Amino acid sequence: MLHVDPAMISSPTDEIVAKVPTKLAVQTGVSRGINTEPGAEDDGWSITDPVILSDDARVRLIKDGEALHCWYDAVCAAKKSIFLETYIFAHDETGRTFQRELIKKARAGVRAFVMYDSFGSNATDRALFDEMRAGGVHVCEFHPMLPWNCSYSWRPFNRNHSKLLIIDAKFVGLGGLNIANEYGGSWVSSADSDPEELWRDCGISLEGRVAADFATSFRRTWLYATHGGRFVRALTSHNLDGAKGPVGLLSSVPSMGSQLSRLLEQLLGGARKSIDLTAAYFAPADELIHLLCAAAKKGVQVRLMLPSRTDARIMITAARSFYEQLLEAGIVIYERQHVKLHAKTLVIDDEVSVLGSTNFDYRSIDYNCELAAVIRSSEFGQQMKALFEHDISFSKRIESKDWRHRPYMDRLVQWAVNRSRTLL
Repeated sequence: MLHVDPAMISSPTDEIVAKVPTKLAVQTGVSRGINTEPGAEDDGWSITDPVILSDDARVRLIKDGEALHCWYDAVCAAKKSIFLETYIFAHDETGRTFQRELIKKARAGVRAFVMYDSFGSNATDRALFDEMRAGGVHVCEFHPMLPWNCSYSWRPFNRNHSKLLIIDAKFVGLGGLNIANEYGGSWVSSADSDPEELWRDCGISLEGRVAADFATSFRRTWLYATHGGRFVRALTSHNLDGAKGPVGLLSSVPSMGSQLSRLLEQLLGGARKSIDLTAAYFAPADELIHLLCAAAKKGVQVRLMLPSRTDARIMITAARSFYEQLLEAGIVIYERQHVKLHAKTLVIDDEVSVLGSTNFDYRSIDYNCELAAVIRSSEFGQQMKALFEHDISFSKRIESKDWRHRPYMDRLVQWAVNRSRTLL
């Protein structure tokens, strides 16, 4: 994600958002709706029971640090193989905790593979990865930022934003979480993080034969990153229409005919009752905005959960540039408060759920490698909807009557950012 100084995009619109009455008024003010420790006392959310799918696979919805903790436990339990793919592998307590366990497993004979993105992990001391290599872990840097480190073509603008963990070809973990303190908090290490600086994120664990499909995705991306060739060799798609079972996956790559765009258009255009979209970065193409508006106008309940705080202030401005159009179409917009929203989820008719690393912006769709799981299950869809409702309790609803009275300077800045959003 493009990093921009927040001071560049300061906006009085924040004052309008702050005036919007919401359920937040009934909160005690102590909880920020993020899970920082075991149990539900800190955020009111209890981890859900696994859902048994029609092909006997087990899927579990997990949030915040508990998700990263689940994946760390899976690494600790590995007997044969570990495949880990991440955008950020930070040189902090959480990153070090994962590093030590990966080295321990590799020395015990477990085949361990780690692929990290060069740009996403550009702040990480390379000694972290050198020590893993010395300890027997196979490490791959995806698209090195420095041209002289490239064995193949230099592609600095095409990043691997996927997050994936596969253990023993049986367990899969995926979502929006990177390997860093902001995502794990005190769950994985002894990091003492300010809850307001933690990311509110979502993940899932999958167990069953479907793990083989995700392992294929990892192997194809690894082969591309280590041997070069056409980008399309890293593309993996399986069962996106649900014809072969309840779980589909799309490991997308930059291409002229984006499969990710087609999947989103199919799902949004086919919605009959409801669309619940949570997006950390929301700056999509006009076609997707039109699909959302068209769905709302034909009676579909469309609700968006967007951030009020993030690491790239310009992305909030980009999202807000669409608010007037969306509100006029009857779409309900919430802005998550207190913490940084990093989740990327989509639920259609409470029956089809999409969860992974994919943001609703040009970078995810046109420039990045992304990974998303498509779960077709009404039981799991209800859990996803319940989590969306939970986030509403810590959000502020944007009202059309207030939004129309935002300052003209805000309108100008939002218009300018909207026009340049393909570069974000």
